[in-house]
Amino acid sequence: MRRPNRRRRIEIVRMQNQTSRQVTFSKRRAGLFKKASELSTLCGADVAIVVFSPSNKVYACGHPSVESNVDRYLGENPTPGTNDPNPIIIAQQNANVDEINKKLNTLERQLEKERKHGQALQALRTEPSHEKLSFSDLKSLCEALEAADEEVERVASQLLEANTVFPYQTIGSAFAPLIVRESTSFDSDERPSQSSE
Repeated sequence: MRRPNRRRRIEIVRMQNQTSRQVTFSKRRAGLFKKASELSTLCGADVAIVVFSPSNKVYACGHPSVESNVDRYLGENPTPGTNDPNPIIIAQQNANVDEINKKLNTLERQLEKERKHGQALQALRTEPSHEKLSFSDLKSLCEALEAADEEVERVASQLLEANTVFPYQTIGSAFAPLIVRESTSFDSDERPSQSSE
């Protein structure tokens, strides 16, 4: 029976895939440097790590600095107790800060874009008050309403001629549907009759 949530052990051999090897190198190097930094912080140890990548680039991490630890190891120019920051660690921290700043700037641009979009939608939702409209605006509104009323009457008369079943007497009403028969007609003062079902 297989146990769930267990990490598989991988065989420690040289990876054949160049891309996988480079990705693994980058991830494990970062993890190694992090562990070295934690060891130095927790225990007060002087640490120096130098790593050459498969493409022959050099990476180093150390506290107080790689140079002082190497010199101390070799017995040249011992400088115990120096707390000079490692320029490589500072460069990595700056790179992390730059990446975080880029993400922050992207999020701020997205937020501003969404805020402007929301303001535009809000402006569309707010309709001008009828009291604030000018006479010509009110006249245009009246004409538009009359045209809409005529269109509704035209569509309703077409539906009456086609013997169409009207869904409800009033818009939004969920009461008995209105059935229009050929013999049913109404003027503007009369209402259509309801059929009893």
